[in-house]
Amino acid sequence: MSRTIEASHSAVNLKPVDRLEIVVLIDNKTDSLSSVPAGTTLEWTNLAKVGMKQIGGGCQCCANHGLALIVTAHRGNQKKTILFDAGPVEFTVEYNGKRLGTRFSEIDAVMLSHGHWDHAGGLPRALDLIKGNTQRSDIPCYFRPGMFRKRALPLPGGGLLPIRDIPTPEDLVTHGGNPVITDEPLVVLQGMFFVSGEIVRITSYKKGFPGHMRRTEDDLDWEPDPLILDERFLAVHVNGKGIVVFSAYSHAGIINVLHSARKTFSNIPLYAVAGGLFGPGMR
Repeated sequence: MSRTIEASHSAVNLKPVDRLEIVVLIDNKTDSLSSVPAGTTLEWTNLAKVGMKQIGGGCQCCANHGLALIVTAHRGNQKKTILFDAGPVEFTVEYNGKRLGTRFSEIDAVMLSHGHWDHAGGLPRALDLIKGNTQRSDIPCYFRPGMFRKRALPLPGGGLLPIRDIPTPEDLVTHGGNPVITDEPLVVLQGMFFVSGEIVRITSYKKGFPGHMRRTEDDLDWEPDPLILDERFLAVHVNGKGIVVFSAYSHAGIINVLHSARKTFSNIPLYAVAGGLFGPGMR
């Protein structure tokens, strides 16, 4: 199921924003003790801002395998927010969101980086929280068609272990989502965000995810799927800085992601990259 929503397919329509905020909703580790660069706020500081009175295990966020970032772009007195992936499971979305004081109702859209459970498992609950007590049924959810194929990994003794399916477009509609399914790149949310198309693999050393399999198009058999070609990246142009790139697991390899971004925005410097940078097959 796919419903249409206003969007531009041309990267030239990406407009600069004045400021960019990134909240890490889910990551596979937590660390509140290490030093951080300027502009970065530690978890404990964020938790104290929203009411934590003393440090304790029940107050802190829960690390989980996967990723979810809340990215907010500001231009003048306008702002738009996109949820970049939703982590592995519904529990973590709500648990961490409550502790971080997340205003889910202010999230304007959702983007999935690729079709794996550890980035999509929390989508239904995230949409429920965005929808809240309203009757919203128009929350844009950006996908590529290949994200919904069944996948599996090889077992050491032979055979395949299926990977949990991600939520279907039909599932997400029942949670208020408006699936936008296309292979084409998109410029969305008043020109503040660029959602990429396919990431071209050009490096010789990035071999993909060894052993990764998917169902054939006719669903009758399995076929090798090491490259996971449905992966895509998110980008924002920060005025006076350049392009900020968000990559999730980087199955494509972060160098390929950045080559793709540089080709797309040939007249704008790349300023920063965030997210998951080291997918399998990097060696």
